[in-house]
Amino acid sequence: MKEVAVGIDIGGTYTKYGLIDRDGNCLINGSISTTQEKELSSYLSLLKSTIDEAAEGVKESVKIKGVGVGAPNGNFYKGTIEYAPNLAWSGIVPFIDEFKKSYDLPMYLTNDANAAAIGEMVYGSAKNMKNFIIITLGTGLGSGLVVNGELVYGHDGFAGELGHLTIVRGGRMCATGRRGSLEAYVSAPGIRRTVFELLADSLEASEFRDVTFNQLTAKMISDAAKRGDKIALEAFERTGKYLGEALADTVAHTSPQAIFLFGGLANAGELIIEPTKRYMERNLLKIFRDKVNILPSGLTETNAAVMGASALVWKELGN
Repeated sequence: MKEVAVGIDIGGTYTKYGLIDRDGNCLINGSISTTQEKELSSYLSLLKSTIDEAAEGVKESVKIKGVGVGAPNGNFYKGTIEYAPNLAWSGIVPFIDEFKKSYDLPMYLTNDANAAAIGEMVYGSAKNMKNFIIITLGTGLGSGLVVNGELVYGHDGFAGELGHLTIVRGGRMCATGRRGSLEAYVSAPGIRRTVFELLADSLEASEFRDVTFNQLTAKMISDAAKRGDKIALEAFERTGKYLGEALADTVAHTSPQAIFLFGGLANAGELIIEPTKRYMERNLLKIFRDKVNILPSGLTETNAAVMGASALVWKELGN
C-alpha cells in the first residue's frame, strides 16, 4: 500500500489540494473556491468532502499519513491563520483545531513560502542542502529560511518575512499599509509599478506606451525584455538591484549555500537572476563573496505549493 500525504495550498481565490507520495508523485489533484463558503466550518466541510470524493478511486491502494497545509500568515506553532488580508476569515483562525474534527490524522500548517522551502528540501534542488533560502515572487514576496536543516520560525512562528524589509524609507505604499517594503518593488505588481515609473521618467520608445496598468503583466514585461525593449530591460535591472541588495543583508544573517527563486516573476530566468546575483555580490561582505548561488527552484510551477504542503508531513513525521 502506497503511503501518501494530503497537501493543501490555501490561496485568496482558490484552495488547491493533492495526494502526494514520498517521491513527489501526485496521485490526484484539484481545487475548490476559497471564497464560496464564508464560514470556516462550511469551507472545511466542502474541502474534506471534495478531497474524499476525488480520492475515491485510489483509497484502496493508499494510506494517508497526514495532512499538510500552506496558508498566508500561517503559524506553524499554533496551527492558526492570523490576520490574513486576502482571506474571508478575520482575526486569528484556529484552522488546524477545526480541521482535525474532520481528519483524525497528524496535521501541520505553515505559511506558503515556508511550505515551498520544505518542498524544495524534500522534492526539489535543495535535497542535499542544510542551509538555503527560498524567495517566492508572485503577488507578493514570500521567503523561507532554512538553517542547519531546519526552518527558521522564530519565537512566534513568523520569522523570515523578507518581503517586509524596508528598503526605501518613505517609499512605495505596500498592501500592509507600510511604505518602502521589498515586495512593493520586487513582485509581479512591483515590477509593473517600476515600468510605469520608467515610462513617466523617460521618452524611450517602448511596447508599453499604449498599455494600461491593469493590462500589464509580469510575463508581458519578461517577453518584451527578451525582444530587447529598453524599458522592460531596465525594469528587470532595477528589480534585481533591489532584490540583490536585500539578499546581501540576508546572507550576513544566515550564510546560505544557495538562494532559490520561485514563482511567476522567477520564470523570467536570467533576466532576474543575473542582476540579482550581480548586485548581491557587489554588496556582500568579502567573507561571503562567490559562495552563494542564486538558482531557479527545482519545483514545477503546477503543483509546487501543494507538494510543499505535503512535504511538511514527511518532514515532521521524520520518516
